Parts: sequence; C-alpha cells; structure tokens
Amino acid sequence: MNDESDAPIEGTPLIKPSTVDHPLYDQIVEACRTVYDPEIPVNIYDLGLVYTIEISGEGDVAIAMSLTAPGCPVAGEMPGWVAEAVEPIPGVRQVDVELVWDPQWGMDMMSDEARLELGFM
Repeated sequence: MNDESDAPIEGTPLIKPSTVDHPLYDQIVEACRTVYDPEIPVNIYDLGLVYTIEISGEGDVAIAMSLTAPGCPVAGEMPGWVAEAVEPIPGVRQVDVELVWDPQWGMDMMSDEARLELGFM
C-alpha cells in the first residue's frame, strides 16, 4: 500500500507565499539583497535563495531560505548574516531565519538580473 499522505496537494505552492502587502516587506527584501554568498557575486535574494518572508503585525519576521547546496561552506553562518541585515530595520521586532531544503534550490529560481550577472543570459 502506498502512503500518499505526505504528497503535496495538487495546486498547493511548493513555497509558502510571503507577506508582500506588509509595509516592511520592501525594506526586508532590500536588506536581504545586501547579503551575498561568498562564492557567487550575486545577492541571496536575486539568487532565489530567499523562499518566504513572513511578517506579523507585531513586526516579527520569519524568513525561510535555502542554499545553493546542502554542503555550502557558509551554511552555519548564512542565517545569522540574514538576521543581522534585517534586524536593524525600524519596526522589526525579531527575526527568525530557517534553512529549508524543500524544494531544492535550482538555477531556475534566479532572477533575470542574477542570470545576466552570471552570464547565463
């Protein structure tokens, strides 16, 4: 018997939607754009590593992000770099950054700007 209880429901997004209508959203995105993977000359947001930015009414921020590979040498440090970039924004109370591996990051998640910067366009 095949247990499909963990299978995603058709039409359910693989990545939880961000709180794009919150007044702090654009500032948080810009803060994420100041963080770079040391091996790639493109910021983590345009690389598509930031999957979800959730912002509560109280200013608590939860960021779900991935890395280009699970063996990334900065895996232990990257969430802290993101939190340090976002925490100083006025109105942000607390930042929680979680590394997730599902869905796995792929080059198709990069912005057009990132593809151009890396010579893929």
